Amino acid sequence: MPFPLTDAAAWCRLLPFAVIAALACGAARAETVLVSNEKGNSISVLDAASLKLIRTVPVGQRPRGIVLSRDQHTLYICASDDDEIDQLDLDTYELKQPLPSGADPENFALHPDGKHLYIANEDNSLVSIVDIEQRRVVGEVAVGIEPEGIGISPDGRWIVNTSETTNMAHFIDNDTRKVVANVLVDSRPRRAVWTADGKEVWVSSEIGGSVSVIDPETHAITHKIKFEVAGVPKEAVQAVGIAITRDRKLAFVALGPANRVAVVDAANYEVKKYLLVGQRVWNLAFNHDESRLYTTNGVSNDISEIDVPDLRVLQSVPVGAEPWGVVVRP
Repeated sequence: MPFPLTDAAAWCRLLPFAVIAALACGAARAETVLVSNEKGNSISVLDAASLKLIRTVPVGQRPRGIVLSRDQHTLYICASDDDEIDQLDLDTYELKQPLPSGADPENFALHPDGKHLYIANEDNSLVSIVDIEQRRVVGEVAVGIEPEGIGISPDGRWIVNTSETTNMAHFIDNDTRKVVANVLVDSRPRRAVWTADGKEVWVSSEIGGSVSVIDPETHAITHKIKFEVAGVPKEAVQAVGIAITRDRKLAFVALGPANRVAVVDAANYEVKKYLLVGQRVWNLAFNHDESRLYTTNGVSNDISEIDVPDLRVLQSVPVGAEPWGVVVRP
């Protein structure tokens, strides 16, 4: 006989399984913001909805770059002073056996295949390639002095490394694992970030206070973005972290001791505005739908939350000592 509409169990039989699961379990897993604290030797875990600190997890010495695994259940951490990559299980918040890294890993990137890490070894001028499953270094590429930034093209074919002292962006062919081009940029390049369509690489230069936009096919610098903040000395405007929206409409650039994030129109490369955040802003990360952007502020020991559609800073909250890296787990 027909069941009454008030029969909850009967309603469930009409609903797709995924909807039933969502009703039973509440909303999908809440986003969490994960922050590496360079001096705190820890990872701060915050609820993205409230920015309440959920827990602080001790990890290796001097954690800097952090990257989520492809399945988002593991956080890879550059434990720079331990010369290893820590693996934090994000379901249990326990450390698994570390991975090798080469000397002084500062920053790294995960290949789109989810199986290889490309690591900038600051002390020995190498990019190390680590096979995660085999737990070993399977390749090394010689680059410039003090390598830091690593950016991988969306198709995984090209690796770009920045060397801070050589002042170059090195383009590495991932098939041959050889450097095919060296692009001279402004002083002390820090990050290399690809646009989602793979048509541009943006390289920040800390001391140069600029971003070089590079065509990956010709290796030519097509645009140079400079920053000037009213009332801030020129030498304090230091470009570091970069985040570019997937639709390539906006880019955000962390300006270090200027305590600002520059908002750039990524179509015409013009600076739209500057957002005041915490002290010495280092790195940036979007949440899953790019409605929020989080910054690590290394001197004020906090992170700032930016409303991306409204281009305004919502709040800053304390984390650990000298926050450096940030990612958001959906």
